[in-house]
Amino acid sequence: MASQISQAIKAICDEKLLTEEAVLEAVQASLAAAYRKDFGNKNQNIKCEFEAEKYDGETAGIRIFDVKSVVEDMELPDDYFERFDAAHGGKKPETLRGAPEDKKADKDKKEEVKEEPKQPTEGEEEEEEFMFNPKTMIMLSDAKDLKPDAVIEDEIRVELNIPATFGRMAAQTAKQVIMQKLREAERNVIYQDFKEREGELMNVTVQRREGRIVLIDLGRATGIILPEDQIEAERYYAGTRIKAILREVALTNKGPEIRLSRSSPGLVAALSAQEIPEIANGIVEIKDIAREAGSRTKIAVATNDDMIDPIGSCIGQRGTRIQTIIRELGGEKVDVVLWSEETEEYILNSLSPAKAVSIEIKEEEHLAIVQVTSDQLSLAIGKGGQNVRLAAKLTGWKITVINVDSDEVVADSDLGDLTTAEESTDETPVTEGEVSTEAPAKSAEEATSSEETEKPAEESVEEAVNEVEEKVEEVEETPEEIVEEKSEEEVVEEVVAEKEEIKSEETKPEESTESEEEAGKEKK
Repeated sequence: MASQISQAIKAICDEKLLTEEAVLEAVQASLAAAYRKDFGNKNQNIKCEFEAEKYDGETAGIRIFDVKSVVEDMELPDDYFERFDAAHGGKKPETLRGAPEDKKADKDKKEEVKEEPKQPTEGEEEEEEFMFNPKTMIMLSDAKDLKPDAVIEDEIRVELNIPATFGRMAAQTAKQVIMQKLREAERNVIYQDFKEREGELMNVTVQRREGRIVLIDLGRATGIILPEDQIEAERYYAGTRIKAILREVALTNKGPEIRLSRSSPGLVAALSAQEIPEIANGIVEIKDIAREAGSRTKIAVATNDDMIDPIGSCIGQRGTRIQTIIRELGGEKVDVVLWSEETEEYILNSLSPAKAVSIEIKEEEHLAIVQVTSDQLSLAIGKGGQNVRLAAKLTGWKITVINVDSDEVVADSDLGDLTTAEESTDETPVTEGEVSTEAPAKSAEEATSSEETEKPAEESVEEAVNEVEEKVEEVEETPEEIVEEKSEEEVVEEVVAEKEEIKSEETKPEESTESEEEAGKEKK
């Protein structure tokens, strides 16, 4: 029956998908660190051998060795080991305090050295280097005392005794070392696993967002989609399943960094291979891909089989195959063109769906001048010059589009659509002087019209007030009974109503209803 430590090692291997040798190496390294903490010294190169079946919880099954390699004998200065310790983080060699005269003499010597600096020779540089490391090396004469037949480059293993069980600090050190070693082993396994899958299409789940970076759940690891690998119009919500291409795997201090991409042209190629059997089988080959992620993509395909239509194979019956790819890309347009060895034919095909009249190739400038009729200009140029720009990326040639009717350059692969720029320059800009002259004229007309409307309103108000005053005087002369029946406010309202009726009869049919309402309000 397996011991508890063997069962624990096997459980770790199953959980983290590590090999038993990797876990055993981590355990041995932790035990060596624990021995060095409690019983070792600085000049020992501690190695450990561990047998899980013999381990009893204390020291059984643990063997500790001091491992050194044999080197030739060499003469070392008396203070070599002190300087070696000081250079490797040890204490600086102590100097004896001498008499004041000795200090003065030493000071004079230093000044002499400063006055006459000497360039070290190659022999002096070699003497200053530490050729002998007492921790990992042993001289031949000392090695023969331990092993009579020892020769140079042999490995001397001296077994060390474990005087007692490990203490609390040693156990804590062993725990930290074994956790670190297991993390390193797990990172290396993940790195090797995903490194072999670079360029593979992966169906993944969005975990969360951290700023502009999207974190992807890959099961054993977490991938990232950087801002430059995202499509601008897409929104990545937690829990959403997407397809992305494994672009790169880099090993950093924090572990493997797995970078996925949604904007790479490789994603279109991988989706095409998944949806189109002819591409997956190699019958139809993708030669070039030019992509502006989220907007449009051009794919150049070719085949060696004359019985197969490469473009029809990619489109599918009623566009079923290409529509699946478009949906996966979020509605991005995909153009499939026929690749050709002939440059002229390939460039003309790349401008599809536009049909060109003629093409002129300038080899020295690496330029293609394409003439297109007026009805094909919009197709050849594309939105903002996108079609001609993608065609240039696809073919690797600079492309200039000329209108065959007017013989004018309308688009360029570097400058884009030139027709929009011409339209903007044709529009005559309005100067400040023109604006300042038109505005007062308009305001003067409005002022005169408002005065005309205001004058009758003021006159009508004055007339109404005069009539009200007359009525009030009449009411004052009437008996008190009538005054009690009708108040002064009611009389004023009746007079205003009569005035409005008279005004409505006298108004001309040309006046608008709006002016009548405004006049009535002003009267009230």
